[in-house]
Formats: sequence, C-alpha cells, structure tokens
Amino acid sequence: MKLKGKVALVTGAAQGIGQAIAVALAREGADIVVTDVNLELANQTSSGIQSLGVRSLALKMNVADLIEVEQGVGQAVAQLGKIDILVNNAGITKDALLMRMKKEDWDAVMAVNLTGVFNCTKVISTLMMKQRSGKIVNVASIVGEMGNAGQANYAASKGGVIAFTKTVARELATRGVNVNAVAPGFIQTAMTAKLSEEAKGAMKAQIPMQKFGAPEDVANAVLFLASPEADYITGQVLNVNGGMLMNT
Repeated sequence: MKLKGKVALVTGAAQGIGQAIAVALAREGADIVVTDVNLELANQTSSGIQSLGVRSLALKMNVADLIEVEQGVGQAVAQLGKIDILVNNAGITKDALLMRMKKEDWDAVMAVNLTGVFNCTKVISTLMMKQRSGKIVNVASIVGEMGNAGQANYAASKGGVIAFTKTVARELATRGVNVNAVAPGFIQTAMTAKLSEEAKGAMKAQIPMQKFGAPEDVANAVLFLASPEADYITGQVLNVNGGMLMNT
C-alpha cells in the first residue's frame, strides 16, 4: 500500500491501458479519479476500483477542452481533497500517410494527445506546486522516439509529449514535483487483437522479446514512477517495449 493516502487522477482511464494504470494505483492504496470522454465506461471502471477498498470518482472530461479540465479538477478536489498524482494517458489515433492526412485529423490528434497533456498538467501542477509535492507521469509512445509510417500526427504528438515532459520537469523540480514519461511499444489491446496473424507476426519480428506487452506492463512502469521509489527521478522516459527501440 505504498500510495495509501494519495489521490491520483488518470485521464482516458475507462478502458485499456488507462484502466490498467488506474487499477494498479488503486491496488497500492491510492484513491482514483477516473476521467474519460465515455462516462458510462468511466463509471464502470470507478465502481470496480471502489471494490478494492479505495475511494473513486468518475468524471466525463475532454482533455482537449481547458475549461472542462478546470471544472473536472475542481470537482475532483472538492470531493477527494487534493491530487497527488496525475497520469496523462488519454490519446487517440487517426492514421494516414502524410499525403492523404486530413488537416482535421492532424488537429484532432494534436488537441487530445499534446494539448490535452498541456491542459491537465497546467491546471494540476498549480495545485502540486502549492502542496510542494506531486508526481506527473505522461504516457508517450515508442512512435514518438522512432517514428512510424502513416502516423505523422501521432508521432509528432508523442514526440511533443516527451519534450514537454523534460521541460516541465526542469520547471517544477524545485517545487517537489517529479515529471516523467513512459513510452509503450506494441501493447496487446483491442486494436492489436483485430490484426491478422500475418500482421501480428511482422510486428513481433521487430521486437527482440518476440511478444507484445500487456497493459499491466505499462501500468507497472507508471506505478513505479508515481511511487516513493522514484522520488529522485525526474525528466526521464521509461521505455516499455520488449527491447524494440534497440532496433532503430
């Protein structure tokens, strides 16, 4: 129960990797604010977390909307008292080759994946600076480090998250706030489950460990960075990719 007494807000936490992160933090005693654009799924996740014996609140939040973020954070603090941990996990993809990519698809991905991280960090870091303590963990991607054809928007947004992480870590270090990122590789999700066996094989061939990661692998990395064990770590990117980045 290394996070007992802490309050964590996780964006995009209704399902997938975000849900795994929220559950991992809850199992270590943290109270959880589950935010997502899908309130029905967020409520389901929040109910499951409450069964672990911690408090949990579900909020409908579009991270790309600063006013909505401010209102959601205000509601979370009013009900749970504070926010000690922020996990910026919410993200979307709208893939296409650059020549075919629509401007609105570029803008949409940037709005959620990068501006969303800015919005949540800007609002919550203000609270953390006053507390003179806090942990911020941003979910980036291996694609932000190595690029990937057909994902210029996604890669740019995640590369931006990494640069943002390092800059904000420098700004907040003297205020007792640690800012780090995790960069997942190929993780077994609903999206990868739909791929053909041929496509899965091609993807696994790029991974030295010859397997996809699980959402829990990412969650464990986030848990470490949010825990007291990472008190002297800031401005870092923890890669969770089965060794894939070594191939670039």
